[in-house]
Amino acid sequence: MAGSMTGKTALITGGASGIGRATAIAFAREGAKVVVADCMTDGGERTVRTIKQAGGQAVFVAADVSRRNDVETMVRKTVETYGRLDCAFNNAGVEGRIVPLADCKEEDWERTIAVNLTGVWLCMKYEIAEMLKQGSGSIVNTASIAGMVGFQGFGAYCASKGGVIQLTRTAALEYAKNGVRINAVCPGAIRTPMVERLLDTYPDFTEEKLIALEPVGRIAKPEEVAEAVLWLSSDAASFVIGLPMPVDGGWTAQ
Repeated sequence: MAGSMTGKTALITGGASGIGRATAIAFAREGAKVVVADCMTDGGERTVRTIKQAGGQAVFVAADVSRRNDVETMVRKTVETYGRLDCAFNNAGVEGRIVPLADCKEEDWERTIAVNLTGVWLCMKYEIAEMLKQGSGSIVNTASIAGMVGFQGFGAYCASKGGVIQLTRTAALEYAKNGVRINAVCPGAIRTPMVERLLDTYPDFTEEKLIALEPVGRIAKPEEVAEAVLWLSSDAASFVIGLPMPVDGGWTAQ
């Protein structure tokens, strides 16, 4: 896919680490001008430095996707900086606390939904408005296999990611005839800071158990999800609309 994003502008939320960082680097490698957005400034700026050191173009924008003003500013700065918005990867997310549903605190539920679901809605709201002006654009949202199957202790997270899948499908249908393609990736077990935090925090949540659940027999690298996002965003996927794509080593095929 060499040069598949040449001349395009890509906005990546949650770009400070993990899948977001890997995807920002992949877009830049393929020629895109990249806007890295995150509420973690140090990590976001590190992603930008990595891209620039490799000869790419990138800027960092601080944004909390659960805040409307931040999202509106993020999209506006993208267009002000590079003139347009061709691709958006709405990836920012949190895992929340892992507890049985009846033990979930209201503030934990609200924060998980605010970032993972409302954040995706807010991002699409402002991204779509810009793409409609151009008559084209591609959006990929980060859902999860946790939006496709249930996981004990992950009630808020599963609800938020299932919501992302349905939001993706609905928006894809609403804007398909306007030249705006909208899809989602549904990662399985990926070696990211989020998964590392879970492994460090919850004794029953072990790497061995994750690997045992993966038919492919291993945990994925963030770069493997990045390649799926890159393809969904590219012209090679021009007839792919409303797809929640599992990138899960076969987990949901079981």
